[in-house]
Formats: sequence, structure tokens, C-alpha cells
Amino acid sequence: MDESQVLLELAEEGAPEALAELTAKVEEVEHGLAQLELRRLLGGEHDGGNAIVEIQPGAGGLGAQDWAEMLLRMYLRWCGRRGFRAELVEFRPGEGAGLKSATFTVEGSYAYGDLKAETGIHRLVRISPFDADARRHTSFASVFVFPDIEEEIQVEVRDEDLGHRNRSGSNY
Repeated sequence: MDESQVLLELAEEGAPEALAELTAKVEEVEHGLAQLELRRLLGGEHDGGNAIVEIQPGAGGLGAQDWAEMLLRMYLRWCGRRGFRAELVEFRPGEGAGLKSATFTVEGSYAYGDLKAETGIHRLVRISPFDADARRHTSFASVFVFPDIEEEIQVEVRDEDLGHRNRSGSNY
């Protein structure tokens, strides 16, 4: 703040380079505040980690399968623009068009936090390319976003914990 005040005073005295530097400083602070606000909003337990996304068509036949594939392409392109690494894990093609189901992982800082709000049913109303009469159709697809939890869980089972006894009366 002190540095900005000095730059403001210099700019008011007619130093154009001080005004340019002050403008850059203000933009830097605004960007930093926006990042802090985003991190505050994405403060959930798994928000900072990776995500697993599953897409399935709903009601609407071929139109729904096509809509689900359009969603998959949109999410993969969005991930690329955001700098996330997306990897298709499972893809079952639809009958004639679209997909029956798809699952992909998204790796990157706050991938789950950014994507978790996408969970739900997505609806598309359009003139169906699959209807010879060019009628309007509504198609549905479900999107589920899960946190990719990489913690390894180890379970140790001891014989005495089982409480089983063999025929001689001793524990296995």
C-alpha cells in the first residue's frame, strides 16, 4: 500500500511511468485477491485435489446419447483450456450415435473444487438431428463428479480378531 501511495503521488506530479507501474500493481493485487477468494470458496476437504467424472445419457434415446457425448467433448476441452490433464478411462459408444457411458479423470490443482458443481442432470432442448420430421426434443444426461482420493488404506486383520475356532477349540 505504501509503494502504491508513492506511485500515485508521482503519477499526480506528471510521471507517466509511475502511472503505468501503479496500474500494473493494482491489477496484480486484484488478481491476488481473486485467487484468495476462489481458494476460500473451494475450501472443502477434497476441493484442492483431482476429480473423477462420469457421464451417462438419460431419457431421450439417440438424442440423449449424442448430448452425453457433446458434454464429454465440452468438459475435455474445458479441462484443456484450464490447464488440467484429462484422461479418458472408460468409453462405451452408443448405438448409432453418442455414448452409453464415459468416465475420465482430471488432474490439476483444484480440479475437484472447480468441477464438483457440475454434478447433476443436464438438459438439452433442440431440433433433433435424429427426427425426420425435425421436431423439438428434450434430452437428458447425468454428470457425477467424485474426488480422486489417493490415500492408501491399510487393513490389518489378526486371527484373534476373527474369533474363529477350529474343531480342537483353538483359534485358527
